[in-house]
Amino acid sequence: MAAAARLDLDGNPIKPMTICLIGAGGFIGSHLCEKLMAETPHTVLAVDVYNDKIKHLLDPPPPVDGGQQARSSWDGRIEFHRLNIKHDSRLEGLIKMSDVTINLAAICTPADYNTRPLDTIYSNFIDALPVVRYCSENNKRLIHFSTCEVYGKTLGSYLPKDHPLRQESEFYVLKEDASPCIFGSVEKQRWSYACAKQLIERLIYAEGAENGLEFTIVRPFNWIGPRMDFIPGIDGPSEGVPRVLACFSNNLLRREPLKLVDGGQSQRTFVYIKDAIEAVLLMIENPARANGQIFNVGNPNNEVTIKQLAEIMVQVYSRVSGEPPLEAATIDVSSKQFYGEGYDDSDKRIPDMTIINKQLGWNPKTSLRDLLDSTLTYQHRTYAEAVRMAMVKPVASS
Repeated sequence: MAAAARLDLDGNPIKPMTICLIGAGGFIGSHLCEKLMAETPHTVLAVDVYNDKIKHLLDPPPPVDGGQQARSSWDGRIEFHRLNIKHDSRLEGLIKMSDVTINLAAICTPADYNTRPLDTIYSNFIDALPVVRYCSENNKRLIHFSTCEVYGKTLGSYLPKDHPLRQESEFYVLKEDASPCIFGSVEKQRWSYACAKQLIERLIYAEGAENGLEFTIVRPFNWIGPRMDFIPGIDGPSEGVPRVLACFSNNLLRREPLKLVDGGQSQRTFVYIKDAIEAVLLMIENPARANGQIFNVGNPNNEVTIKQLAEIMVQVYSRVSGEPPLEAATIDVSSKQFYGEGYDDSDKRIPDMTIINKQLGWNPKTSLRDLLDSTLTYQHRTYAEAVRMAMVKPVASS
């Protein structure tokens, strides 16, 4: 009996499509590839320079008893193309072959914004220009990943700390179509990322207005889960500084105090990667509702200070690993000490969810404790032994 046709939100059958997924080998890209292979008939042209996180989708399955190769449900539906979008003429051809292009490629680690501001600006603006142009010139749909950092600081951050208006939602809840984008001074190079991302958003919007580009812009609010970033010295550079979840995971794995930058007073909301990927799939399969839209994708119910996040992670990791938490589990460091000169921070990031809820009916489901439980279970299972071995490795004598 044939499977029932999959329907979009308006009850129309969803036709199989070809998706050019740039940045397919990263954290978000790998989860999206899994979702597309497991639940849809779509074909993915996976573009990246690394494929470690999607190797399980690319490698043929092991032989079954009779020596025959087992067939996977996605046989022939995912192709990996190893290329750097900076300087590869094959990119336009892949976009031409596709119905929709999703651009996830970016330098998006805060430690890089200060130390590599030129690379950050080039990666997030200059390197994205050909993708936008090819989509526009070939009448192809574009789903572009931006960032919640385009909002910068909240209006409330400019009010005195005890000002009653700080509690009014209009001074800190971030709305796609109403909230201003407020950045620090040019000397604060931390804003190189946000400015580049905002400028490419404006260019995409202008291509839509002037040349009819069909686009959707995604503003992720701290998506976290398994495979996010790297553990320094294990599956990434030993001197690297990943984003907060991986930084704290690295400290927990090494039984070191978690470093709180400037006391960890900044507030964030965190959303589980699997919830967020549901939202992306709705955008892919509902172009009539997603085209021309900018979507916040986050979970306003999972709001904590970075200090509170650290405290919860210490508790959860102790339960997951069976190890007692450190007596002094956190330590304060200055942003200058941790990130270097030129660092600045946004104070609070609470997404308004009105537009995505109205257009796509999407709401996040997973609580902060549940998503941390899932993620830290993965981190412990994947890295604990490798970290232990690295820490006991004898140092070569000179």
